[in-house]
Amino acid sequence: MARLGFFVLVFSFVFYLAGIAASASTTALTPREYIVASCKATRYPALCVEYLSGYANAIQKNEQHLAQTALSVSLSRAQSAAAYVAKMTHVRGIKPRERQAVKDCIENMGDTVDRLSQSVKEFSHMGRAGGEGFMLHMSNVQTWVSAALTDENTCLDGFAGRVMDGNVKVAVRRRVVHVAQVTSNALALVNRYAARHRAAIPTEKP
Repeated sequence: MARLGFFVLVFSFVFYLAGIAASASTTALTPREYIVASCKATRYPALCVEYLSGYANAIQKNEQHLAQTALSVSLSRAQSAAAYVAKMTHVRGIKPRERQAVKDCIENMGDTVDRLSQSVKEFSHMGRAGGEGFMLHMSNVQTWVSAALTDENTCLDGFAGRVMDGNVKVAVRRRVVHVAQVTSNALALVNRYAARHRAAIPTEKP
């Protein structure tokens, strides 16, 4: 029994030291290095660093600020892409099938902007919420960002197939694919923040 207690004590000490080491490694990072390290959790890390490193002073090494900034950047890029796609219906020589795909994409991108706007607003409420309140807000954010990503991919689906090949398809895909990648990164950082926050919540004893 004494030996078991000794091993428990040793393992507890090892995990304690590991926690200190992890905390120390994060503390030693500059804000930009923190962003670079955090972006490794995303699907498009280079793009993540490109868009978030300019906000290093505001983010510092705060995971909540990191996720919130990623959402705001995603919204900004979606708004820009939506405005660009809206102009494509006036392109000279556009075919009827292309025009319909563009109109559908305009609707999809409008939904994307709405959902990301809701996500940014909802995320701002989480700083004042704790426990179940936090998880409720977070669940809403995750649902809306996931839906925004689906809307972006639905827009791209409208241009599938060789029959849609042309300058309109190339232009729309370039903008929307870019936004989808930024949104994917934002969702990854939101999910990472949610998972770490959830793990930090003390479990209630039965």
